[in-house]
Amino acid sequence: MPGTWAIIVAAGRGSRLGTEIPKQYLRLGKHSILTHTLKKFLEHPLIDKILVVIHPDDNQLFQDSCPDYLDKVLLEQGGKTRQISVRNGLKALAVHTPDCVLIHDAARPFVSADVISILASTAQGGKACIAATPVVDSLKSASETEDSIKVKKSIKRDGLWHAQTPQAFPFTIIQKAHQSVSDQENHTDDAAIAETCGIDITLVPSDRNNIKITTTEDLRLAEVMIASSITKRSIMESRTGLGYDVHCFEAGDHVTLCGVDIPHTRKLKGHSDADVGLHALTDALLGALCEGDIGTHFPPSDPQWKDAMSDQFLAFAKNRVTKRSGKIIHVDVTLICEKPKIGPHREAMVARMAEILDISPSRVSIKATTSEKLGFTGREEGIAAQAVATIQIPAED
Repeated sequence: MPGTWAIIVAAGRGSRLGTEIPKQYLRLGKHSILTHTLKKFLEHPLIDKILVVIHPDDNQLFQDSCPDYLDKVLLEQGGKTRQISVRNGLKALAVHTPDCVLIHDAARPFVSADVISILASTAQGGKACIAATPVVDSLKSASETEDSIKVKKSIKRDGLWHAQTPQAFPFTIIQKAHQSVSDQENHTDDAAIAETCGIDITLVPSDRNNIKITTTEDLRLAEVMIASSITKRSIMESRTGLGYDVHCFEAGDHVTLCGVDIPHTRKLKGHSDADVGLHALTDALLGALCEGDIGTHFPPSDPQWKDAMSDQFLAFAKNRVTKRSGKIIHVDVTLICEKPKIGPHREAMVARMAEILDISPSRVSIKATTSEKLGFTGREEGIAAQAVATIQIPAED
């Protein structure tokens, strides 16, 4: 499938850390380092698919340390160098014809969502780019002997940057670049390979938290950082969103309300299936997230949504909550109409909405009322719906 893919390079042995297993499979808090890294990309809205390049001997290690990702990522075998591993990954992706790709080290679990966003957007715009931080420490060139290390000269740090990953590229550009270099050159990152082909590289400012875990000291720092992030994530804030929708009747034999087809003398008119209940609730969830409304993400002017089932709109909103590490606490939908009668179908509606949202039916409320023969609903010209959604997401500064 076209789109934006991430290649996570996880084939290294991590010899400098001196552990029995490769560093990417070490525990960091409750999960492996690789799991933390995969989570950052899997939950990012601009990343469509993930391919993980692992060592040929690490299949069982991957299964044991990343059990939640076995059916969510593709696997490819790496080679004896990082360069070969990335090339293998690019070759495996070619059949999927991605538009662009982000290449990231498995041992960098702290990359921020904002950096991923900027890199992905830049690559989608046709430019190669890498995460980087400016050099802030004084630099010295040195000579080493058995007894000492001596300074030879100072080096100006102006214009110098520390290269990090992710490194993002339009797919065909980096694929051709990798194909043009030999294994003997052994470049240490993909930007260096792109440079040999004359490709301009844009720097995207990252932060120093995006460390690569290489030494025991790095691992200790990472443990402190993950403990701090867990504490921060445990502080949640509640959000409430409101939604409203209305559709008029037209000729037909049923209406779809809250995901359930109900026999009726007419149907609701709309570009999709015109499910006012799910439309209102979709807007309520998006409103709680401050992420626009249903028309922002599924414009009626787009022909692909003609006659679409509205459960996919609600599932999209639910997934946006999940991607923000949030939780749906309660939803409440009120249907306003004279007919059809809602009571006989309420239980099925509650069950269907709970299924779409992946929450307990005890967190779903559906009510119905009339407008006492007043207004367009009273004249039986259409149906209106109001919705309230309560969610929890990690507290923002």
